[in-house]
Amino acid sequence: MSDPDAYVSLVASLPSSERLFVAKRPPLSRLRLERRLSALSEGDARTLARIEGLLSWSAYDRGSDLRTLVGRAKAVMTDLPQRTLRRIVNERMELRTAVAALRMRHSGAGAPQGDWGYGVWTSHIAANWGDTTFGLDRSMPWLRQAWQLLEKGDPLALQRHLLDVTFRQLQRHAGRHHFDFEAVVIYVLKWNIFDRWAKADSVAAAQRFTELSEDALRHFPHLQAEGVSA
Repeated sequence: MSDPDAYVSLVASLPSSERLFVAKRPPLSRLRLERRLSALSEGDARTLARIEGLLSWSAYDRGSDLRTLVGRAKAVMTDLPQRTLRRIVNERMELRTAVAALRMRHSGAGAPQGDWGYGVWTSHIAANWGDTTFGLDRSMPWLRQAWQLLEKGDPLALQRHLLDVTFRQLQRHAGRHHFDFEAVVIYVLKWNIFDRWAKADSVAAAQRFTELSEDALRHFPHLQAEGVSA
């Protein structure tokens, strides 16, 4: 059973995580975060691990198996009594399903059949396959920009957009939880968003530097020659 006082101390020890896309790295290292999370009860630690594993952004990559992910989500939901955490899992999995649908349609696939995704919108998405936002402009207003970025071929901007949507979803839930287990889970999920963006941004920066360097060598051949002779 969790100790409320221990959780108050735990949450109070966590530095602010509100500067997404401004901060260059998460507000503390994973090692330091894990040390603080050692205050969780054994049961809560297991629950956090299952949620974090399910919602890890690595599970959202293009090659991820949506059906396997849906099965895992349903298994997690079976043992998840906290209403806020159930809503968080639902929201993220419905986002994942909608993004998977965008990618499927972008690749030229037809409307999926049967039990193909997660949440209440799967049949609606399939029935409105030809509509830019699957007829979900009001329920998922972020879909239109996501489709535009996918069509544009800008994966970094698309990732930033989806991370921002997810971060805002967590922010809405955070307003109702301050020093309880839900607050800890929300913080860790925010930390993962920071970590994902920091890694993506650093890779993009390195790629951009390489492109600029190659462009400079094309414009100044003597530099390339000097580089070869060195």
